[in-house]
Amino acid sequence: MNHHLDTNRANWDDRASVHAARETGRGYDVQRYIDDPELLSDVVRFDRERLGDISGLRVVHLQCHIGTDTLSLARLGARVTGLDFSPVALAEARALVDDARTPGIAPIDFVESDVDAAPTALEPASFDLVYTGIGALCWLPHIDDWANVVATLLKPGGRLFVREGHPILWSMDETESDDLHLRFPYFEQAEPLEWDDANSYVETDRPLTATKTYEWNHGIGEVVTALLDAGLVLTMLVEHDSVPWEALPGQMVARPGGEFALDARAGVAPLSYTIQAVKPGV
Repeated sequence: MNHHLDTNRANWDDRASVHAARETGRGYDVQRYIDDPELLSDVVRFDRERLGDISGLRVVHLQCHIGTDTLSLARLGARVTGLDFSPVALAEARALVDDARTPGIAPIDFVESDVDAAPTALEPASFDLVYTGIGALCWLPHIDDWANVVATLLKPGGRLFVREGHPILWSMDETESDDLHLRFPYFEQAEPLEWDDANSYVETDRPLTATKTYEWNHGIGEVVTALLDAGLVLTMLVEHDSVPWEALPGQMVARPGGEFALDARAGVAPLSYTIQAVKPGV
């Protein structure tokens, strides 16, 4: 058994339950997607122009969680498969898609698997687009393994598209509100950082009960090099001064579209990035 994986899965099973709450509008406020059949998630909408036309493409959304980004990609016309290691998250994702009932979208498949096993759970070299939303890569211990999985899943000519929290942000201590404090490793480490926290990154109806997690940071250079070593060609790398949650409480200001940027230290550090890479071929 993989202790780190099992512990993180328990945490994400717990998060899925509170993130998908509908009655109060907390968590991910999923009722919005049911009430508005054209609504896109803030994460997908942020990169809409960079993502381009994905209508008709076969897409896999790795680490899809409760499916709000997955549904959004389908609403843009893609044929989407969502993959996640949490059975609770996948049950919530299926319920959201069923209840949202968006006219004209292709059926969405959901597959239970961790990322490393994705080439076994899915058909290799069968996807036009591998998509990963924000806050996903920090749960993976080896960025090289992830890049090889991506390359295996893509068709020749297919592309990877990721928006992620910047490793500079992951290096900061969010508990210090007087200034920016670099506390944690920027580069990938063999051993993870261990956390024990009953709170999530969005407001929830109750504290978490599975509170322990393990995380790994991956520097920008490590991500880029892993993709190049996997045979992909980098076609985009954009750093952003905002992130879609209040990552540093007391030091950020809200922007439209669910984004948060630094206040007194505006522009001092990148907070997120978008990266795209293509598998050579047709």
